[in-house]
Amino acid sequence: MARTVWDSSVGKKTVMAVSGLIMLLYLVAHMIGNLKIYFGAGEFNHYAHWLRTIGEPVMHYEWTLWLVRVVLVVAVVAHAVSAYQLSRRDIRARPDRYVHRKPRTSYATRTMRWGGIILGLFIVWHLLDLTTGTVHSGVFQEGHPYQNVVDTFSTWYGDVVYIVAMLALGLHIRHGFWSAAQTLGAGSRSRDRALKTVANVLALVLTAGFLSVPVGVMTGVVS
Repeated sequence: MARTVWDSSVGKKTVMAVSGLIMLLYLVAHMIGNLKIYFGAGEFNHYAHWLRTIGEPVMHYEWTLWLVRVVLVVAVVAHAVSAYQLSRRDIRARPDRYVHRKPRTSYATRTMRWGGIILGLFIVWHLLDLTTGTVHSGVFQEGHPYQNVVDTFSTWYGDVVYIVAMLALGLHIRHGFWSAAQTLGAGSRSRDRALKTVANVLALVLTAGFLSVPVGVMTGVVS
C-alpha cells in the first residue's frame, strides 16, 4: 500500500506537503532562536548550548538535537525526491513548452523549482559554514556561534549568499504553504483568502526575521 501511494502523483504531493510543513515549523523555531543574537553574545551562545541539552537527564547530551536533525534530513530528502519526480512527470506529460503562459501565474510559482535548487545548495553551504566550519570565513570557534555568525556576515559574499537564499525561501514558503494546504484538503472557498493571507504573512515574517541578522551585522547593531 505504501508503494502504491508513493507511486501516485497524489501520494508524492502529500509527501511534499507534510515534509514541507515539518520544515516550516523548524524554520519558525530557528528564526526565533536566531533573533536572540540581538541580546548579546552570552545570551546567544547560551541558547546554542541549551539546544544540546534539551531533554536532559532523560536524553543524553545532544541526543534530542540529533533526533531533530534526523527528522529534518528525512523531510528534506523526501521533499526533494518527490519534487524531482513530480517535475519529471510533468515534463514527460508535456515535453513541449506551452505557447502561452498561464494567466495569473505568480512569480513564486514560476520559480519554485529554481528556488528549491538554490535552497538545497544553501543548506549545504550553511552547514559547512556555521556547523562544521569547513568553509567559514574567519577562525571557526566551536561553542561560540555568536562570533561565528558575525564572522560570516562580515564578508560581502556571506551576506550575498544568505540574502539570495532567504529571498528564495520567502517565495518558496509563499507558494508552498498554499499548495500544501490545497493538497491536504484544507482549502475551500471560505478559507482560501485566509490561507493566502497566512502564506503571505509567514513568508514575509520569516524572510524579514532571517534577513535581520546579516543586516544587523552589516549595520553594526550586532558586532
